[in-house]
Amino acid sequence: MAWLPGCFLCRFLLGWVGLSAPGLAVEVKVPFEPLSAPVGKTAELTCSYSTSVGDNFALEWSFVQPGKPVSTSQPILYFTNGQLYPTGSKAKRASLLQNPPTGGVATLKLTDVRPSDAGTYLCHVNNPPDFYTNGLGLINLTVLVPPSRPSCSQSGQTSVGGSAALKCSSSMGAPKPVYNWIRLGASPTPSPGSMVQDEVSGQLILTNLSLASSGTYRCVATNQMGSASCELTLSVTDPSKGRVAGTVIGVLLGVLFLSVAVFCLIRFQKEKRKRPKETFGGSDLREDAVAPGVSEQPLESADSSNGLLERPSSASTVTTKSKLPMVV
Repeated sequence: MAWLPGCFLCRFLLGWVGLSAPGLAVEVKVPFEPLSAPVGKTAELTCSYSTSVGDNFALEWSFVQPGKPVSTSQPILYFTNGQLYPTGSKAKRASLLQNPPTGGVATLKLTDVRPSDAGTYLCHVNNPPDFYTNGLGLINLTVLVPPSRPSCSQSGQTSVGGSAALKCSSSMGAPKPVYNWIRLGASPTPSPGSMVQDEVSGQLILTNLSLASSGTYRCVATNQMGSASCELTLSVTDPSKGRVAGTVIGVLLGVLFLSVAVFCLIRFQKEKRKRPKETFGGSDLREDAVAPGVSEQPLESADSSNGLLERPSSASTVTTKSKLPMVV
């Protein structure tokens, strides 16, 4: 039967079905405990086997992403017919610790480990007619990543007597970091009864806030690979002081407005007193004006004989008499 890349399980199952009587067992040994490796380093996934190696011996390493079934495994490399064939996205970083792996050691070496390398690795050993066992070993790999710089935020009513929630979270970190909040500066840390801290979620809840609760708070995210932190400033306000300040400002504005009004009124009165009496221009006409060149005569003369008032006439104008009864 020719070797088909990526069909190791198919060949394995066909050999199992075609087996009429059990032969020698293929025993594969892998570590029971999960394996961990720091990001950027080299990981060695130990796999050993026992069988009578022959011409049909084949080895395959494959990878399953976290949370996915084994049936979705992706090949990393395989060894058959005396040749090693790396394949897949990890081909340039994957190799065997011992090549050829015919001495019972099938350990996989993976260089420059990345966060995406975390998952389950399958070591398959196939050596027909040794099909008495499944010849399969599983290794869980955890890639250790230091926490990324967390993001700090706050919510709630930051006024005296209110409650506030400070939140902290890192987007990266393996194993998952724990979070611890501390208060910076010389100000005292809030009493334990007024704060509740969750190291897993990274949330700090402050209750019964006072002006003394104001200050700078730091969140530190930590795992076995390192730590990172972020800070935020909490400002607690007193609504009663705000109302007093608003009242004072309103009163001051009212006094200012009244002062301006009084000033304008006083100035208006002064301007009115300084204004000159009404004068007439050359083009203004008056009913009692005398034409130029004519002397002004007495407006009225008394007629003693008849008790009437007589208006004298000008030399250049027509004289009209108006006799009015004289009231005694």
